[in-house]
Amino acid sequence: MDKRDWLVHPSYLFPDYQSTILRAPKRELLPIKANLSERTGPVFGLDSISPLDNDLTKNGCVNGEPLGERIVVSGRVLDQFGQPIRHTLIEIWQANAAGRYVHKVDQHAAPLDPNFVGGGRTLTDEEGRYKFYTIKPGAYPWGNHHNAWRPNHIHFSLFGPQIATRLVTQMYFPGDPLLQYDPIYKGAPEKNREAMISKFTLDLTEPNFALGYEFDIILRGSHANPFGI
Repeated sequence: MDKRDWLVHPSYLFPDYQSTILRAPKRELLPIKANLSERTGPVFGLDSISPLDNDLTKNGCVNGEPLGERIVVSGRVLDQFGQPIRHTLIEIWQANAAGRYVHKVDQHAAPLDPNFVGGGRTLTDEEGRYKFYTIKPGAYPWGNHHNAWRPNHIHFSLFGPQIATRLVTQMYFPGDPLLQYDPIYKGAPEKNREAMISKFTLDLTEPNFALGYEFDIILRGSHANPFGI
């Protein structure tokens, strides 16, 4: 297996993203030999996925539909050679349309949506393709610096064959004016930032229901998506 090209990923320390100052390693990292459990498990299969897990417009409904702009997000998970990564678990989490997470730490003065939990999961198919139905997330303040707002974004987690291979990235939306001010987005190498921006497509758009966005995820190589953000 090729060594990971670390030049496409954010550095551990990016001072404009203030929390990295506290969490970035101060010493050179030491390799730790993987034990059997790290190499072999956990294993995720079809039994781990429920029918509505990939539909965030339905999986949190209590007494109605979630508020906001419905969207479809789909794409393929590929290796550096363009080959599909089959049957890999993808999880997403996000804020609601008002920019609020369902989490006790989030005290942003925006309303919670009782019909939106903000999380979903699915497995890629034989072509490495996945699909989620969800609500376009809102921007929100995050206190990193004066007048700091996060662009609209969806968090993606890809698990691979075991927990030790888990990768995390973010998906942004085209034309978002907040991208130029966001230190998390700008913390990624400039040549790879575009890989984090989805593409609007009418082919995925479903008539009278939801706008479609395509977001491919490339795991390795010089065109890989930045991970660790």
